[in-house]
Amino acid sequence: MGTHSSASVAAAAALFTGLLAFATLVSSNTEGDILYAQRQAWKDPNNVLQSWDPTLANPCTWFHVTCNNNNSVVRLDLGLAGLSGPLIPQLGELSYLEYFELFGNELNGSIPASLGNLSSLVSLDLQGNLLTGAIPDSLGAISTLRNLRLYGNNLTGSIPQSLGDLTNLVKLELQKNSLSGTIPASLGNIKTLEFLRLNENSLTGTVPVEVLNLVLVSNLTELNVARNNLDGTVGSTELRVTAIIQDKLKTSG
Repeated sequence: MGTHSSASVAAAAALFTGLLAFATLVSSNTEGDILYAQRQAWKDPNNVLQSWDPTLANPCTWFHVTCNNNNSVVRLDLGLAGLSGPLIPQLGELSYLEYFELFGNELNGSIPASLGNLSSLVSLDLQGNLLTGAIPDSLGAISTLRNLRLYGNNLTGSIPQSLGDLTNLVKLELQKNSLSGTIPASLGNIKTLEFLRLNENSLTGTVPVEVLNLVLVSNLTELNVARNNLDGTVGSTELRVTAIIQDKLKTSG
């Protein structure tokens, strides 16, 4: 009986130790903790986040989450998922994230400034939501960014000068918001830009020469500033250009 009792105690101790180790592993999984906290902050009427189980060792088996070979999260694909609620600031700690695709939901609140810490980000797509507030200056620090799509929200304030530091950007789509102020001349620094869509805002002033020069010296194929309050466009009877669309420049062989 004593031997059996000792074995039971040892087995129970081993089980407890194993559970403790597992709990420690889960608690140390920062990315899973962040994503689960985000899940808690959202309303998910379609249960698209049902697989986001915080007891798993990492979030790499969760639907709509993609990881690299080191089990770090590199993609969130939650477009058109029916989600509503805010973006939590802790998302800025997903340091390996490359694609942040949350378009076509009902997300509200402001864009967290902490997203500027996502130093590996290639695409930030938050278009077609209910986001408010200003575009954070911090987004200009994401040097890897190629697509910045924030159109179709309720964003206000001016276009940050810092976006001119995104020298790998291909698409800058800020149309259909309530942005005001002038178009930053710094956007003329983005020689990689192919699509610059600023239409349907409340922008004032003129289109900077530096931006217009992109039509001549870079790959810019669409510049759209229609339906703003730019100088000479309200009550003017003269012809004006609000959209410039051209073929891509030929590359020398």
